[in-house]
Amino acid sequence: MKPQRSVLFCRCAFARVVPDDVKNDVLKHLVHSAEPFDAVGDLCEMSARKDPTLVDLAAQGNLTVVACYPRAVKWLFSAAGAPLPTEGVEVLNMRTEDAQTICQRLSPGSSNSTSDASSPSSLSSESATSESSLSGGSA
Repeated sequence: MKPQRSVLFCRCAFARVVPDDVKNDVLKHLVHSAEPFDAVGDLCEMSARKDPTLVDLAAQGNLTVVACYPRAVKWLFSAAGAPLPTEGVEVLNMRTEDAQTICQRLSPGSSNSTSDASSPSSLSSESATSESSLSGGSA
């Protein structure tokens, strides 16, 4: 039996490279879903600080990261000393995908709820019942 999927949502607060409407719509979807998730202010900042929370997240497996480019997320975790496994991690890219597509992929029962080698957003392809903030800032 697979462990429950963990969802990490990045607000990209400092880079401001993700469209606000996409971030806000995806966050609303997560808040109203029954699935727990964690929201962080900025994954780049967490990586720069080598936040130990990233090590815990990387070790969990069955992780969906809602942020930006899969290769950037992979390297952010790696730079923080928390390399992500090549399987069991899915990255949903708010820079290139619309909110509706991301929300569909986050929905329970979605055929894309877990990553595999053929998933376009998986790391191997290189391309909260309540909300909480892991970075200590507001989300």
